Amino acid sequence: MHLVSRRSLLAGAVALGGAAALAGCGSRAGSALERMRADGVARIGIAGERPYGFSATDGTVTGEAPEVARAVLAGFGVGGIEAIQVPFVGLLDGLLDEQFDIVAAGTTITPTRCARVAFSRPDFLAPLAFLVPAGNPDGIRTFDGVRRAGITVGVLKGSAEQEFALAAGVPAEAVRTYEGQSTLFRAVANGEVPAAALTRISLLDELARNPGTPLQVTPGVAARVDADGRRVFPVGAFAFRPADTDLRTAFDAGLAELHASGRWLDLVRPFGFEAENVPPSDLTTEAICAGRPGL
Repeated sequence: MHLVSRRSLLAGAVALGGAAALAGCGSRAGSALERMRADGVARIGIAGERPYGFSATDGTVTGEAPEVARAVLAGFGVGGIEAIQVPFVGLLDGLLDEQFDIVAAGTTITPTRCARVAFSRPDFLAPLAFLVPAGNPDGIRTFDGVRRAGITVGVLKGSAEQEFALAAGVPAEAVRTYEGQSTLFRAVANGEVPAAALTRISLLDELARNPGTPLQVTPGVAARVDADGRRVFPVGAFAFRPADTDLRTAFDAGLAELHASGRWLDLVRPFGFEAENVPPSDLTTEAICAGRPGL
């Protein structure tokens, strides 16, 4: 049974701008890993976005990333988590400001983000897709298609999809940003934008929770094709402060074991993940950060 600890109750306040309530949490002596082991609790950052990291109706913090994090952390003696929810765009800032010690929100590894934080080994591979009106009247399947159609596309503010759209040559004025998945979904449903881009897993989850909405999710595709003709897919991982090397090393070892044993897939299937989302064993975070993630 997963219980929400006292500090988890502060998540809502942080999401509403009450980050100061947690000021000084990172000032205690010892490394983040040492503090976790001493306290038996890890502080994780989530964005309240399904299926990656959110609070269930009973208050339990769950989702792909928190469940994987629980399993990995338990392996080195940390039995609990305290989840702090902030807007998606504020996750990396919150990590660096020491509001929490791990971002557990399905964050896509990109070279831009690698310049700020340290990522774990790849956690999952997530094909990109587009949310469009039923029938896909503009024929959208890729960002190149968005550019050619001359339409506006919705993305989450600060997301990898925003980076992918601009890299594909979609004009900045044609990339409209939104604060959360639900508002992004409603923007397409209300006709505010003709398409929205996100991982296919996320869009299918939103569509399933809004039955009867006259929208569809396009087939999953690579985010882009690199100069060598290799497909580049979004790859999700956990994020750490660069100085917390001992924590990242311990976490990577546990995550590698979960993948190798097959237990990872058992943990994440309830959130829509399948075997196709298991990252290739030879795909490395270093390659993705260096801009060489093609498959």
